[in-house]
Amino acid sequence: MLRTKRQRRILCRSCPIARTADIVGDSVSLLILRDLFVKPRGFTELELSLNGISSRTICNKLKKMEKSGLLLRVPKSAFYPRVDWRLTVKGRALRSVVEAMRTFGAKHL
Repeated sequence: MLRTKRQRRILCRSCPIARTADIVGDSVSLLILRDLFVKPRGFTELELSLNGISSRTICNKLKKMEKSGLLLRVPKSAFYPRVDWRLTVKGRALRSVVEAMRTFGAKHL
């Protein structure tokens, strides 16, 4: 993940790898994707799965990924403000990247 606006402006201008890494180049985002490839999940389910990561960090990552068009926020109930997070077509396109990381980790780490 690129930290400054200057890094984003310079590196993301012409490099698709830098643009992708800026959105999902941190472990929390990748773990959110991992969980959502299985099924849509509510915030609490994600929080339990990502044990040890603060709810603020998870919330910020979800918002960033939603803004980038990777996730969709779907209301669960009209009576209680609960939502499910699910992948968009753009988010599902990252499946092969996450699977390649899973394969690499299982084989080499």
